[in-house]
Amino acid sequence: MTKHTIFVCKSCSYSSTQRELLGQRGGQHLLDQLQNLQPAWDLTTEYSIEAVECLSACNRRCVIAYAAPRKTTLMFGDLPPLQSAISILQLAKLYYVSTDGLIPRIERPEILRKGILARIPPLPNFI
Repeated sequence: MTKHTIFVCKSCSYSSTQRELLGQRGGQHLLDQLQNLQPAWDLTTEYSIEAVECLSACNRRCVIAYAAPRKTTLMFGDLPPLQSAISILQLAKLYYVSTDGLIPRIERPEILRKGILARIPPLPNFI
């Protein structure tokens, strides 16, 4: 079975004008929310939620990426840290059932219809 991953930049700013809220970066707030929702999530055994120090999109607030073997990696930014967690998990379900990792914009949760930063093709299969 393929293991899927959601990467969350824990050092992202809370907003374009505010780096932290209550002494914590926006990315850490988002990571905490995702980790709190994960135990009750129906795909918890299929996904890992991984904190990363930086996804190098520092001019954008709250950046995440979906990745899996043989699928396009999708990277999103400008996510509001206190409102995005459920939508991120909803898109993760669509990503999981897709064969190539590409999710049409219209099928994505509203908060993830914009803010796509990258579509990184999968590595070619070498035999």
